[in-house]
Amino acid sequence: MKILVATKLTQGARSSDYNYCVPGELVWVQEPCDRGRRNPDGGCGCGRGFAGVASHRATTTAEVVEVDFTRAEMIVAMRTSLADGGWPQDWAAGVVDDNLAIASVFPAGTVIERRLEQFQARAA
Repeated sequence: MKILVATKLTQGARSSDYNYCVPGELVWVQEPCDRGRRNPDGGCGCGRGFAGVASHRATTTAEVVEVDFTRAEMIVAMRTSLADGGWPQDWAAGVVDDNLAIASVFPAGTVIERRLEQFQARAA
């Protein structure tokens, strides 16, 4: 199945890029704060970022990759990450389903970026 993971590929293509994630770690899309919602390209950056499940850091680029994980395995990983980050663990299935839904739109190998709830290919 296809999922989204952190990547350094195409970093720097935009002046507002940042990457503090571990390359290849599972990422999720957090709801942006008010500041990030008003200006996704502003200083906060949460309106354009993907959050790393393992590092609890963020990046502006994610890559669509094919993996042998099951949805259930991803939910366990997400539940653990959410607990570590102080987020509600009952979000895990929804967060995983969001990741899978976004990844399903793009071919494997595509690097994507985010602007709030919009996702677009940067490169394949």
